[in-house]
Amino acid sequence: MNMIASRDQIRATFIRWSLLFVPAFVLLGMLSSQLSGSGADDPWFAALVKPAAYPPAAAFGLVWTVLYALMGFSLALVVSAKGAAGRGLATLVFFVQLALNLAWSPLFFGGHRIAGGLYLILALDVAVVVTIALFWRVRPGAALLLLPYLLWIVFASYLNWAFLQANPDMDGQEVSGAAQRVEF
Repeated sequence: MNMIASRDQIRATFIRWSLLFVPAFVLLGMLSSQLSGSGADDPWFAALVKPAAYPPAAAFGLVWTVLYALMGFSLALVVSAKGAAGRGLATLVFFVQLALNLAWSPLFFGGHRIAGGLYLILALDVAVVVTIALFWRVRPGAALLLLPYLLWIVFASYLNWAFLQANPDMDGQEVSGAAQRVEF
């Protein structure tokens, strides 16, 4: 028996998935950031020469919260498109790009790997483009919700590259932030 869901049923499914994905992705982003020690307070990061295009530190939390919410709504649109061709592959690729996204902060901030972070974020750029293309086939609106995310990570890729150019000696280096005691 082949049943087509009503608009109300589709809307209810989208709302349920959104209520799961949006807070989950925001929480995962916060956890990735917190566990990696990312932010201006990190002594290693504070010691880096910042690129001219580096935005105020407060912007990152706000931007990422909005982007993770958009990602959640986007995935909810795709997952709620029951029976749509390509939905499974699109969802799988989405989670691959999400894993790459969540791995970047621990690599860059936690591991102090600027070059490794650059390679990872370039892979993320490709994965997001593929995700957008696959989402477009399922629900074009879901793909459009990911465009701000793509723009931000392309900008973040530039920043990562600029950090590496300005700080090649800091790649993989440890900076404790501890005061050095000198006796006379």
